[in-house]
Amino acid sequence: MREGQDRSDVLANYFSMFTIVSSILAVVALTMAARWMQRHPGTSTEPVVIAMAIAAVTGPVILLGIVFNVLLRGDPPAIAATDPGWVAFMDSWATETLHVVLPVYFVFDLLFADRRRGLPWSSLLVIVSYPLAWTIYTMIRGERVANPDGTAPWWYPYGFLDPHLAGYGSAFSYIGGILVAFVLLGVAIIGIGRARERHASHHDAPPPPQIGRLAV
Repeated sequence: MREGQDRSDVLANYFSMFTIVSSILAVVALTMAARWMQRHPGTSTEPVVIAMAIAAVTGPVILLGIVFNVLLRGDPPAIAATDPGWVAFMDSWATETLHVVLPVYFVFDLLFADRRRGLPWSSLLVIVSYPLAWTIYTMIRGERVANPDGTAPWWYPYGFLDPHLAGYGSAFSYIGGILVAFVLLGVAIIGIGRARERHASHHDAPPPPQIGRLAV
């Protein structure tokens, strides 16, 4: 409002950012998992739909934390210097929560959460489909919406995706690298889940019957 920008355009752009979409999906997935655990106390493994939902958001949340802290972290915009103290605090709290706390939480969830279910390797298609769909949407939409501040007839949520800054070669190089990272993260997520499930099943298996000191 202080910059005279159209609020509907700003809001549409806000909910087109990977951080926001991924964080909302993460909240939905975690809420589903929490509700299921409340209704099914015990030691049974989570259902496939819960495992798939958690896996689908784990990669994006972890990667957005890496990308933000490596490529996007920097000084706040100049207009933020005029924010009241409580606004600056809330902005900083939100930034750190979405880009540090949430990714770290999902790392611990992947490694240590109870009742996890291993997924088949075909689940990699599901894990990669969301970031791929978002990338296609973003690159098509970017040329069709104007920057709300009036500086350009296009708008991209992140500078490294903007082909007007360093060309399409640079933008697609970043896209290719990020998609490869998603594939690798997906392989790691599925592999860790399967390994944890095997370990849990082996640990919970009853010992073989013994005669004297010899196992039958």
